[in-house]
Amino acid sequence: MNKSTQKHSNRENLLDTGVALLMQQGYHGTGLKEILDAVQIPKGSFYNYFASKEEFGAAVIGHYIQPFIDQLDGHLQNPDLDALTALNRYFAELIAELEKAEFKGGCLLGNLMGEIGDTSERCRLALQLAVNRYRDLLQAGLATAQQQGTVRTDKSAQAMADLLANTWQGALLRMKIEQSSTPLKQCCEDLLGDFFKA
Repeated sequence: MNKSTQKHSNRENLLDTGVALLMQQGYHGTGLKEILDAVQIPKGSFYNYFASKEEFGAAVIGHYIQPFIDQLDGHLQNPDLDALTALNRYFAELIAELEKAEFKGGCLLGNLMGEIGDTSERCRLALQLAVNRYRDLLQAGLATAQQQGTVRTDKSAQAMADLLANTWQGALLRMKIEQSSTPLKQCCEDLLGDFFKA
């Protein structure tokens, strides 16, 4: 493996490990030494990849959201599904994954918003960008559903996407304390299955 490939691999391993540890222990509960030990990278080498723990946290946030964006986009790009069905299938998949994980972790974005959203400007901006990217894709799906006649048009796709993203985050927090997928299912049924429908 050449140096640039190895460096990319090390960076990906650091980010993957960061997602797992920050999900389990939070930002303040996770030390750099713990991350480096897990990936087997010497402490001095960390700074070849990230200038600080804060920069690392911001990178972890972007790394975490990308698979969700890819998963949602995959459903929305499926030519066999209308947009509303695609959105429903996407959220049903997420709920099944959370049930399988026995409701552990929830959403790293929501966890970090509560922990460092107002104390780290670098991470706050990364969280804002991640949430906006996700919301924009939900908005695109809802706009397509409006064009297809399955979603109401008296409310903007952006307003509905904001409501869906906000309600989903709240439902994830309720899920954690109730140890149940009921709040998540209620969110989808009440919005995608009722309030948003044409």
